[in-house]
Amino acid sequence: MGYRIVVAGATGNVGREMLNILNERAFPIDEIAVLASRKSLGTEVSFGEKTLTTQDLDTFDFTGWDMALFAVGSDATKIYAPKAAKAGCVVIDNSSLYRYDADVPLIVPEVNADAIHGYTKRNIIANPNCSTAQMVVALKPLHDRAGIKRVVVSTYQSVSGAGKGGIDELWDQTKSIYNPTDDKPPKQFTKQIAFNVIPHIDKFMDGGETKEEWKMVAETKKIVDPKIKVTATCVRVPVFVGHSEAVNIEFEEFLDEDEARDILREAPGVMVIDKREDGGYVTPVECVGDFATFISRVRQDSTIDNGLNLWCVSDNLRKGAALNTVQIAELLGRECLKKG
Repeated sequence: MGYRIVVAGATGNVGREMLNILNERAFPIDEIAVLASRKSLGTEVSFGEKTLTTQDLDTFDFTGWDMALFAVGSDATKIYAPKAAKAGCVVIDNSSLYRYDADVPLIVPEVNADAIHGYTKRNIIANPNCSTAQMVVALKPLHDRAGIKRVVVSTYQSVSGAGKGGIDELWDQTKSIYNPTDDKPPKQFTKQIAFNVIPHIDKFMDGGETKEEWKMVAETKKIVDPKIKVTATCVRVPVFVGHSEAVNIEFEEFLDEDEARDILREAPGVMVIDKREDGGYVTPVECVGDFATFISRVRQDSTIDNGLNLWCVSDNLRKGAALNTVQIAELLGRECLKKG
């Protein structure tokens, strides 16, 4: 038997990717409904060989549906997720709204699958931030072996993390560079993104960090271990899809780089491509459309006693959003909502 599945926000980048991944992974579905806001009502979206027409999120009745995959942003989620949860439909939310709620599990299935059972408190499960999701997949197996004390991470995040508007702005500004009469001032971002990098994602907080940087700290602690110290610098770069991260890790115990590679090669969801030669590493362009989190440039950090550096790349629309959401749904089905 399959499940009755709802995808809310089906016309957006992440919602469409959720539909693609549900189809690719042959998720057991008896019935599927695709929802959108009224401005996108009636828009058609693809699900495998089928074409589905969006229904109105505002009037949809979630009663009798098993799971709802939400990709509608925090404001809409705040209104509609409690309605779905109250109707008995388990919400898997891609926004930041519930990530820091003690009664809502924040799940990366390769890392903290056991936390899934906590969904019963609110009937809601949170999906982590895209930059956090790919990093913790790599951190967890290393933490299990040598105990992580501190992480210093610098991110290089693609414009698709800001939605379709971010993609359009990079495209339009890039074209305008070669056509000076067609000026495209920044709207989605605070400064020009074409041929530039911007050390600013989300709003600034009182301590000087941005909300994106704060998210990486708080979410890593909740998902992996609250004792891990994390400091992050999050940067938007002129790449369409694929987030990259330079990660420096300080361990409680010494961990040799060769052993670290072996551990990561065996870790679920991780692909190690690490040759010390031209092109022997993965870049964002190469990770697009792939399920894996790619690890390269693993090497000792000689400036501290127990340190490693690594390079981490993943498709942010997949592992950072849609794929992780679908993996949570698969886990929920296996462990909690068993059918047949």
